[in-house]
This record gives sequence, C-alpha cells and structure tokens, in this order.
Amino acid sequence: MSSTDRDPQQPDAPQVDPVLLRGLTMPRLSRLSRRDVLRMAGVGGAAVGAGALLSACSVGGQGTQSAGGTGSTGAGGATSSASAQDAVQAYWADKKKTGQLTWANWPLYIDTAGKGKHPSLDQFEKQSGIKVAYREDIQDNPSFFAKIRPTLQAGQYTGYDLAVISDGQVLTRLMALGYLVPLDHSQLPNFAKYAGAKYKDPDYDPGNRYTIPWQAGFSGLAYNPDKVGREITSYEDLLDPKFKGKIGMFGDAGELGNAAMFALGIDAVHSTEADWKKAAAWLEKVKPNVRKYYEQDYVQSLVNGDIWVTQAWSGDIFQSNLSGSNLKFVIPKEGGLLWTDNFLILKYAKHPVDALMLMDYYYQPKVAAEVAEWVNYVTPVPKAQQVVLHEASKAKGKDAKDLRQLAHSYAVFPTPKTYATVSTGRTLKLDEIDTFNSIFEPIFQS
Repeated sequence: MSSTDRDPQQPDAPQVDPVLLRGLTMPRLSRLSRRDVLRMAGVGGAAVGAGALLSACSVGGQGTQSAGGTGSTGAGGATSSASAQDAVQAYWADKKKTGQLTWANWPLYIDTAGKGKHPSLDQFEKQSGIKVAYREDIQDNPSFFAKIRPTLQAGQYTGYDLAVISDGQVLTRLMALGYLVPLDHSQLPNFAKYAGAKYKDPDYDPGNRYTIPWQAGFSGLAYNPDKVGREITSYEDLLDPKFKGKIGMFGDAGELGNAAMFALGIDAVHSTEADWKKAAAWLEKVKPNVRKYYEQDYVQSLVNGDIWVTQAWSGDIFQSNLSGSNLKFVIPKEGGLLWTDNFLILKYAKHPVDALMLMDYYYQPKVAAEVAEWVNYVTPVPKAQQVVLHEASKAKGKDAKDLRQLAHSYAVFPTPKTYATVSTGRTLKLDEIDTFNSIFEPIFQS
C-alpha cells in the first residue's frame, strides 16, 4: 500500500523520487506489496461486494455501545469527555501485564530479516519480557471483520489482542458495535511525545480514543509513461478521449467517491449526499474510458499496457518498480487520499496491557525508523527522519546514499507541502454508510 513523480517542495512539477525506484536492501528487492500478495493468492475476490458485506453486518441494538459499555462512539457519534474517561478508567483499573500477546497484521508489513524474524519485534520481546505471537492474518478489512465478529458477538476472546485496521467502514463498524477497547493514553507517552500532528485526533477517531496509527500511505494516479506520451497531473486526464478503454479505476466506493470529489473541487471531508451525487455523475462521464474497475490486480495491467492510467496506491507502484517496471505515481493537482492503518485492541483481549506497551514501543523514533526503512510507507513518527539521517552520516557508499534518499522521500516522510495536497477524505457516520455505498457501488457493479 511506489514510484513517485512529485517533488513535495514543488507539488506541480512531477519528477522521480529515487527512493521509490528501488529498495534499500537486497531482501526488500524481493518484497511484494501486501496487495500484490493478495492478488497472487487469489484473495482479491474477498474484497468484492465489501459494501454489501458491511451492510449485512448490521449494527442493530448494539450500535451505540462503546467498548467501555457507555455512550456512542467514534464516527458513529460523540461521547462526552467525562463518560469516555470513566469508561477508560473502568476498563483499565484491574488490567495487568501478562507477558504475552497476539498481534494480527497484514502480510509483509513489518521489518523482516529472514523467515519469521522481525528485528524490531525481537528487540521489543527482549526489552519487555513479553512474548509476541505475530500473525499475518489480515488479508483485507471486511474478511477479517467477518472472521472475528461472531466471536466478539458471543462475548469471547478472538485469539487476537492487537490488530491493524484501516480507517474506513470496517473501523466505523467496530467502534459503533463496541468491539474496541478505549485506550489509556497515560500508558502511551511515546505516542504523545513523538506522533506527528497529522496523526492525532483524526476525524475517524476523535482524540485517538480507540486507535493510533501503524503506517499510512497515499491513493492517487499511476501511469505508464511509455504509453501516455506525456505527464499525467490531473483527474481531468481521465476524461481524455485518447485514453478510451485505457483507464483503470478502483472497484471501491470510498476510493471512487473521494477521488471524484477531489476532481470536482469538493471538500470531501465535509461533503453531503448532494455532493456524492455530483461526484457520481462525474464518474459516469469517466466511465466510457474505463477498461475495468479493479480490486487488487491493476498493476500488472498497467505494466502490460492493457491500461495506461489508473487509480493507484503508492506502495503498489513502488513495489512494481522494484521488480523492474517503469511506472509513475502522482498525487493529482486536485488532491489525493491519505489513508491510515491503525493499531487497535479488540474487546475481550486477554493481554491488553502488553498490547498497549507494544503500541507505544513503536512510537520511539529509532524503532519507527527501523520499520520505515523496510516497509517504505509513511511513518507517523516524523522524528524517525532524524534517525535515518544520522544513520546515513555514519554509513558509506551506496548505503549512505540510499538512506539519505529515504530520509528525503515524501513517501515516508511527507513535508507540510505534501500533506497540503492530500486529504483523509470523507469519514462516514454509521447511518451514512449504506447511502454512500448505494450512490457509488452501481458505478462499478453495473
């Protein structure tokens, strides 16, 4: 979840970021993006009809219960600060460190040194005395939700204490159903000290009540320069008749809807149902040029020349270029989507204190840098950049050059100018999800 053509200091002048053209170490050269893994494993189909799956998982009478048992929560509603704090205190009052935890994450989404070895995690176990069962069990948000929901509904431990879930409809459901533990921020001093301002108090989880970021990334446009014969800088390029049958779009309501609102200059964050309908009308204009609405398998089509321009995730394009392709990724001048994958503790967790300790551990700049150097996604810890630069100053030759390029890559350490070009998009409230999906899903399902 990339090759970039955009200098964050000059957002209107696309150019290649060398960090996004190659990895920093040989092991990373063979690393595939998590979405590539899904495609090859044939898992992409699990994402089809995600909106329908979420609609089927109706909240019912539980929709206003928080993890602490009181108040309405997150994107589904607001909780008074007093009752929220009461819920935190009530939950954590008798919780103790147990010396173990189970963490569910996406494939290939942590620093790795050989099969089953993760240096940052090994270091945490040594320092804390906590044994971590690390499971790469999340293939996509809806299917993981479907897997754990029956157990949570039965009031039982899912087998996972900690999980990484993207901002979006599944996270909204989890909060509204009361399936997340309210975080005790008194036990998250590194998050308080080192988390970037962009990752505190997000719209989808005000006050970081239930989540703190693991990594983040961008959704924008990618293109094959050998086919288009020019730079692609705008969503309006998708309407070019020269590209008829050569455009790829995502088969995802959130990605489509937010991109269309960016294209029209609509403030997606504060958009209304009327805005969504305008965005859908714009997408209908693009539709004659669209070859296919993709789930996970768009990159190879772009490499092969079946499509020339497509919606894309920055990490996918980065990984493809590591394998020898020559694709370009751009945040369109109208804006791109900033998405965040989040740490959270599932309700009925048996080892919540241990999970909280691990979450805070990854907010140390040195540890965050270790992860960033391997995964090449946006780290929520800006000071990790100083660590990478310090390592570059001690390194020699190619290693020093690679580390400097990483430290100055917008794909890992975005500048304020880069952040100014992206938006978190529309955070849907629980009662808006079905309406939003009903407007955008017909575009790619018909």
